[in-house]
Amino acid sequence: MATFLYRLGRFSFRRRRLVALIWVGLLVLFGIGAAALKGPTSNDFSIPGTESQKAIDLLEERMPQASADGALARVVFAAPSGAKVTDPAAKAAVGQVVAKLRTAPQVASVVDPFQTGFVSRDGRIAYTQVTYKVPPIDVTDGARDALAAAAGPGRAAGLQVEMGGTATEAMPEQSATEIIGVAVAAVVLIITFGSLIAAGLPLLNAILGVGIAMAGITAATGLFEMSSTTSTLALMLGLAVAIDYALFIVSRYRHELEEGRPGEEAAGRAVGTAGSAVVFAGLTVVIALAGLAVVGIPLLTEMGLAAAFAVVVAVLIALSLLPALLGFAGRKVMGGWLPGLRGGRPAHGRPPLGERWARFIVRRPLPVLLAAVAGMAVIAVPALDLRLGLPGDEVAAPSSTQRKAYDLLDEGFGAGFNGPLMVVVDAGRGGAAKAPAERFAAEVKGLGDVAAVTAPATGPSGDTAVLTVVPKSGPSTAATEDLVSAIRDRGDGLRAATGARAMVTGQTAIAIDVSAKLGQALLPYLALVVGLAFLLLMLVFRSLLVPLKATLGFLLTVAATFGAVVAVFQWGWLAGLLGVAETGPIMSMMPIFLIGVVFGLAMDYQVFLVTRMREEFVHGAEPGAAVVTGFRHGARVVTAAAVIMIAVFAGFVASSESMIKMMGFALAAGVAFDAFVVRMTIVPAVMALFGRAAWWLPRWLARAVPNVDVEGERLRHLLDDGGAARPGERELDTART
Repeated sequence: MATFLYRLGRFSFRRRRLVALIWVGLLVLFGIGAAALKGPTSNDFSIPGTESQKAIDLLEERMPQASADGALARVVFAAPSGAKVTDPAAKAAVGQVVAKLRTAPQVASVVDPFQTGFVSRDGRIAYTQVTYKVPPIDVTDGARDALAAAAGPGRAAGLQVEMGGTATEAMPEQSATEIIGVAVAAVVLIITFGSLIAAGLPLLNAILGVGIAMAGITAATGLFEMSSTTSTLALMLGLAVAIDYALFIVSRYRHELEEGRPGEEAAGRAVGTAGSAVVFAGLTVVIALAGLAVVGIPLLTEMGLAAAFAVVVAVLIALSLLPALLGFAGRKVMGGWLPGLRGGRPAHGRPPLGERWARFIVRRPLPVLLAAVAGMAVIAVPALDLRLGLPGDEVAAPSSTQRKAYDLLDEGFGAGFNGPLMVVVDAGRGGAAKAPAERFAAEVKGLGDVAAVTAPATGPSGDTAVLTVVPKSGPSTAATEDLVSAIRDRGDGLRAATGARAMVTGQTAIAIDVSAKLGQALLPYLALVVGLAFLLLMLVFRSLLVPLKATLGFLLTVAATFGAVVAVFQWGWLAGLLGVAETGPIMSMMPIFLIGVVFGLAMDYQVFLVTRMREEFVHGAEPGAAVVTGFRHGARVVTAAAVIMIAVFAGFVASSESMIKMMGFALAAGVAFDAFVVRMTIVPAVMALFGRAAWWLPRWLARAVPNVDVEGERLRHLLDDGGAARPGERELDTART
C-alpha cells in the first residue's frame, strides 16, 4: 500500500493542475446536485419492530382519524392570581382560542377544555390538546405561526397562554458555531507550523472536502428521508478529520523537505507513509460509523452513513488533492516563519517537550500508568448513575413557552399530564374491541401510579379501541417506566382471557422501547466494531498486544466520557458555564452513537502515534528508544490534531439544539481524554512495560496476515535501492520545485 500511495502522491504533485481541476469539478457537480435535488429534513423518529411502533402502525391502518403519528400541541391557559379560567370573560377568551385552533392549517382535532374537564381543581389552569393530521416532520412554519397566533385572544383577556408538544418544535437551523472551531483550528495550525502557508493548506483541503460531502448529503435528502441533525453531525466529524488527516501529511512532507529531498519525492514519501496511516485511521472511523446500521434504528443509520461518507471524502482528498496543493506551494511551506514561533523546531540544545515527556514515562511506566488509570476511573464514576430517555419539554429552557406549558400542567394537574400513555386494544379483524377495552381500562385504573384513564374510543369497524392512561409521575421518571411495564404485563393476561391484544405507545413507551432496542444491539455492535477494528489494527501493527491495548484504552475513554456527560447534563455540574438550561436523562441513542464515533476517533491517534513507534522499531531501534523517538516525531502533531478536533466539536456546544450540544460536548471530552490521557500517557507507559513483547505475533499468524507496510519499511528499502526513481528524476523534481 505504501508504494501505491507513494506513486499517487508523486502523480498528484506532478499533475497538480489536473488533480485540482478534478476536485473543483466534483465540488461544482455535487453543488448542482444539491441545488436540484435538495429535499426537506425531518425530526421524525421511528423504531421498527417495537410494540410502540406497531401500535402506531395499527392505528394508522384501522383508525387514521386518530392521527396516531400526528404532531401534538398542548395549549395551557392560566388565570392571574385570584381569578379563574371559568370566569365568564376568561371562558369566552378560551373559547375564541379553541375556535381559532380548529381552523388552523393541518389541524385534525381540538378538544374543548370545558367539555372534557381539562380544568384544574382550583379553576385557575386549563388546557386543550391539538392533534395534527401530519407528523412533526411535516408541520409547516405557517401551521406553527397559526398555532402561536391563536393565543392572541387569551392573552388579550389577561390569561397566560403557553404551548408545548411536538408541534411546537421547529426544525433546527444550521448555526455558525462551527466557525469558532475552524478559527481555533487555524490558530493551532499556525502555532504548530509557524507558517501561514503550511497552516492554510489543511484548512483549504478540509473546506473543499467538507463542501463536497455536505453537498452530497444535501442532494441525498431529495432521494431519502433524512434527519435534520444528519448534516450537522457529518459536518462536525468531516471537518475535524479532514483537518487532522491533512495535518499529518503536511507535517511529514515538511519533515521530508528538511531531510533535503525535492518536492515531488517529499510528497510521495509523505503520502506513502503518513498517508498509509490516514487510510487505516479513516477505515476505523468508517467501520465504527457504518456499524451503527446494526442497531436497526433508521436515525442512527442515517447519521452513521452520512458521517462515514464525509470521512471517506476527507481521506480521498487528503491523499490526492493535498499533494497537488503542496505542489502549488512547493518549498513555501517551509517559509513564512512567524516571529516567536519555531514551527516544531526545538530550542537550541534542548529536546522538545514531547521527547522529555516520553522519557519521563519510559523511566517510570508503572506509576504513570496507575495514576492515569486511577484518574480516568474517578472521572468515570458519575456514569454509574446514567439514566437514558428521550427528554422533552421538561428539559427546555425555563424561559421557553414549552417549559412554561410543562410547568403549568404539572402545577394544575400533575406531572403525568405532560406524558399521557396511549393504549391500543386490538381484537383482530372482525372482532369486537369495546368489551375487552373496558375490561382492560378497569384493570389499569387499579394500578398504583395511574392518575386517570379515559373511556375507550372504538374505531369505525369496532375491532380497535384506544384509551388514554395518565400517570401520576412525570414522563421521564422511573415510576412511569415501571407503569408502562405493568400495563404491558396486564396486556398478556388480557390476551389469554379474551384474545384481544393491548399495546402501549406514547413518548414514554417509545423512550422505553428505544432504550431496550439499543441495549439489545449494544453487544452485537461492540462485537462488530471492536472485532473488525482489532483485526485491522493487527494488520497494521502486526501485533496482538497493541490492538488489545488500544481496545482497552478505548473502553476507559468511553467510561470517562460517559461520566463527564452525566456530571454536566444529568447532575448539572458546570451547566451554567456550558449553557445547559435544564438537566435531565441522557438521550437514549447517545451511548451507542458515542461509542461508535469515539472509537473511530480514538483509533486515529492510536494509528498515527504507534505507527511512528513501529516505524522506528522495524528500522532497528530498541523498544524503549522506539517509543521515545516515535513519540518525539508524533506528539506535537497529535497534540495539534487533538486540540483542533476538540475545538471543532466544542464549537457545537453553543448550539441551541440539545442533542447537538450534548454530542459536541461528549465528542470534545472523549477526544481530550483519549488523546492526552490514553494515547499520550497510558500508551507509551504500556509500550515501555511490554518492551519487545508489544510487537510479538505468532509465526503462523505472521505468515497468514498480509504485510500492508503501513510504516513504509519496504518503500524505504525500495527507494534506498533506487527502484522507485529513474536516473535524472530527482534533478527534474528539483527544477519543478
